[in-house]
Amino acid sequence: MQASYTILDHPADLGIEARGATLAEAFQNAARALTSIILDVSTVEPREPREIIVTAADVEQLLVKWLSEILYLYDGGKFVGKEFVVTALTTRSLHATIHGENFSKSKHRTQLDVKAVTYHQLEVHEDKSGVVVRVYLDI
Repeated sequence: MQASYTILDHPADLGIEARGATLAEAFQNAARALTSIILDVSTVEPREPREIIVTAADVEQLLVKWLSEILYLYDGGKFVGKEFVVTALTTRSLHATIHGENFSKSKHRTQLDVKAVTYHQLEVHEDKSGVVVRVYLDI
């Protein structure tokens, strides 16, 4: 089975390249990748759901806003996601449910501090094998 995402090295940032059979699956895998950079996901339990609705001008901006919302939930809401389910997706809107739990210093092992999701070398494209999204994070 092919990995659903790859972490990309960059001189100043860290990148994510996520794949999926559909756009929704690629977005879900990008969310998993982001969370895996922030902390050890094996320490998170999917105890409670959070509904997310995001709108944007285009699909690229939608990806940035989706990942930024996940980052905001972690930084501002002290909530960490484990399971990401995109229930509705167009090129301008996304509705999803994130299952996770409140962050606990004693339970969750943090890894890297992600400051922001950037537009640097942002890419969303579809080919014969599915959808690939690429985004870089300011760390």
